[in-house]
Amino acid sequence: MRRAAMCFSLSQFPRFRVHTLTNSWWQSFHHINRIGRGSISSKVLATGKPGLEGRFNSTENRRTLTTKSEGNSKAASSKKTTIRHQILDETTKSEVDIYSSEITEIRSTQYVDIRQAIAENKDLAKLMTFIIFDIETTGLSRDRERIIEIALRDLHGGENSTFQTLVNPGCIVPNSFVHKITTSMVNRPDVPRMGDLIPILLRYVGSRQKPGGYVVLVAHNARGFDVPFLIKEFGRCSFDIPSNWLFIDTLPLAREVMKSGGSKPKLKLQDLGQHYEIPLVGSAHRAMADVHMLTAVFQRLTFDLKLTIPSLIEGHSFWPSEVGRSKKKKNFG
Repeated sequence: MRRAAMCFSLSQFPRFRVHTLTNSWWQSFHHINRIGRGSISSKVLATGKPGLEGRFNSTENRRTLTTKSEGNSKAASSKKTTIRHQILDETTKSEVDIYSSEITEIRSTQYVDIRQAIAENKDLAKLMTFIIFDIETTGLSRDRERIIEIALRDLHGGENSTFQTLVNPGCIVPNSFVHKITTSMVNRPDVPRMGDLIPILLRYVGSRQKPGGYVVLVAHNARGFDVPFLIKEFGRCSFDIPSNWLFIDTLPLAREVMKSGGSKPKLKLQDLGQHYEIPLVGSAHRAMADVHMLTAVFQRLTFDLKLTIPSLIEGHSFWPSEVGRSKKKKNFG
């Protein structure tokens, strides 16, 4: 089993090479100051305040990584694909420097669940990077079906905070009626296969990670759908999910918020968007549109539940190894 490293050179992979940097699709995304009754999340606030909220500025500069397939035929080599993928130059912020050495010491001495470490030292939550993500697939079975689109957005915002690409599943797409992604759109030599994409994905996530910190990936129904699919796809390509990736499922958060309504609550992402009066940007069931929706929904859920970043990590996060287990209440106090 090959363990994935967190830093990769794109030149290592013969099927794809960096072709050019162009303007991002984001430039066409209209300016949003407010979404419904709350602003769209883009920055994690102080760890002692409930909720995750911030401000989104559509005029931020972004770069799109365009790749080109390498092949024997001129026809194949002339086809290009744009992976909506931005790599952020590494920066070190002074506010996390004093905590990164502490995390490094924890790792080097013995294994300690970061959730327990945060319970004992709330300031360590400053090392968390929150990334909203979504996938689209050819169906519901993680064993038989494949991922055909993935999108991510760093809640901290800023330059190069999004990643989006189609994925070539190597099979037909029987459920195009759900997401409007057709077989002809993805079964192309210029659309990356999962094995080629994972190193790029790891590099993107690593570029958003704070020095010495952990990444918290957030999805709606993450435990039941998105994370099992990721685990399966990584395994097929002989990669492991990185050991510093935690996950949060917003479905239980939504269930907690909506349970006081009396009747059976509607918990689909689009229903939650309507509940919070958040307009849909793009097409429903496309990965990036759902990521934008969940970004705003996540902000409202955490605010309504009065959850701070430490309480989110301690009480609502899980490791990939915990997928499939019955959820038990954690007690680190």
